[in-house]
Amino acid sequence: MMQIIGLLIVGLIIGALARLIKPGKQTLGIAMTMLLGVVGALIGGWIASLLGTGGITELNFIGFIIAVVAAVLLIGVAEGTMGSRRRV
Repeated sequence: MMQIIGLLIVGLIIGALARLIKPGKQTLGIAMTMLLGVVGALIGGWIASLLGTGGITELNFIGFIIAVVAAVLLIGVAEGTMGSRRRV
C-alpha cells in the first residue's frame, strides 16, 4: 500500500514539474497531471533500469530526468488530443 501511495506522490511531483517546464496554457486537472506523472515515472524507471542505473522502483537522477521528459511529452500529447476534441 505504501508503494502505491509513494508512486502517486512521485507521479504528482513529476507531473507538476513537467507542467512547469512545458510552455503554454494547460487545462489538465490534478488527477490527469498525477496520472501522466505516474506513467512518466514508470517510463523513466524502466529506461533507467535498461541503462543499468537502477531498478524500475528506485528513484535515481537519470530515471528522474527521463521521467520528467516523458511526462512533458505525455502532457503535450494529452493536451493535443483533448484540444482537438474541444474544437470539434
